[in-house]
Amino acid sequence: MSTPGKAYGPALERAAGHARAWLDSVPDRPVPPRVDGDGITASLDHPLPDHPTAAEQVVDELAAAVEPGLMASPSGRFFGWVMGGTQPAPLAADWLISAWDQNTAMRVATPGTAVVEEVAGRWLLDLLGLPASADVGFVTGGTMASFTGLAAARQQVLTDVGWDLDRAGLSGAPRVRVLVGAERHDSVDLCLRYLGLGAPTVVPADRQGRVVVGGLDDALAADEGPAIVCLQAGNLHSGAFDPMAAAIEVAHRHGAWVHVDGAFGLWAAASPRLRELVEGYESADSWATDAHKTLNVPYDCGIAVVAHPAALRTAMGVHADYLAGFQGAGDPFEKVPEMSRRARGVTVWAALRALGRDGVAQLVDGLVANARALARGVSGIDGAHVVNDVLFTQVCVTFGTDARTRRITERVLADGVTWMSGSRWQGRDVLRMSVSSWSTDAEDVAASVESVRRAAAGT
Repeated sequence: MSTPGKAYGPALERAAGHARAWLDSVPDRPVPPRVDGDGITASLDHPLPDHPTAAEQVVDELAAAVEPGLMASPSGRFFGWVMGGTQPAPLAADWLISAWDQNTAMRVATPGTAVVEEVAGRWLLDLLGLPASADVGFVTGGTMASFTGLAAARQQVLTDVGWDLDRAGLSGAPRVRVLVGAERHDSVDLCLRYLGLGAPTVVPADRQGRVVVGGLDDALAADEGPAIVCLQAGNLHSGAFDPMAAAIEVAHRHGAWVHVDGAFGLWAAASPRLRELVEGYESADSWATDAHKTLNVPYDCGIAVVAHPAALRTAMGVHADYLAGFQGAGDPFEKVPEMSRRARGVTVWAALRALGRDGVAQLVDGLVANARALARGVSGIDGAHVVNDVLFTQVCVTFGTDARTRRITERVLADGVTWMSGSRWQGRDVLRMSVSSWSTDAEDVAASVESVRRAAAGT
């Protein structure tokens, strides 16, 4: 018998060494990349070699070329976009997932990883207070989690009016109205495009970006037919949450399916201190989140939760002759858009097993505490004004004029101590901070505030 396992040793040892060196460097290195894309291209873009190269040499070459172009996004001083770090247990689990090389599609064929995902799903439903009978699917990220929930929604609302979507498709189907708040994330619109549902009906939002329930009621009453309402748990700029209980009651009274986009904010439900932010959200029909953001597992781990398994499995499932004998009820591939995928839910299991219920609550509470500390520190800088209510993990700051805000943002990024992404919210430029990493501590907060202070002093 061949022993291919021995062939992996040298390359894996080199990879582990490079990984440890990178992780050891993150706390102290400047956050921005040291080399731009053209510099990386110059290192790597040479003609394809004619002859094989030893695996360990390939690993060394890759690490040497790419490391200067890496953003230190795992740093406790990285507050750009909404990008979390990675905790030790899920990172190690991710390495195992790649080594195990399991296509987690069918429970009979890959019971080891499939069952881990089933347990992770049950833990999630319990932790977040969602219906125990809901289906959980592990997808690539938050966008595909919303795509999956909205696909199930489309299936159900058309079935409810007697339209056979699988047989007839969308051509000639009753129009499905999708109602969204004025400040929903753009990924929701992207999912609607993917699903052929067109542009949504926009409902007014308040100054923090929360949907106005009266406006939602009026918009639903203005027309009849199948409808989907998209709510938001965590506004991209303010961190605000739509009024879940009231909005869901209105939507259900009009017969609409309710989908909750909680890419980073869904995890508020795991904290006894913050759960009031999502009060009543368990009555919705589907929910989407990204475990990389707030739970801090490696990338490629969105989570779709659907309260109506039949709708989800009808929308996503397939039955084929070549799978006969391997398929079972509720196989993983019946709940996601893919038939081939890595066992991404194993990292969620690892994170939850390592943290426990109290640890997840402490993680979420800690992110919020650091966001509030950043807001307090920055608000003491001359001309700074925190323009959102810091209820969760997002902070937006202006410095008088748009021009000054932009200059300060540019100086902060050039300084390299921290990374805070500029944005534009409600007609004005803002310096935006998203606290998403488990590794952020008081020293990171203090150093980041001082970076903003230096930038402001020079404008």
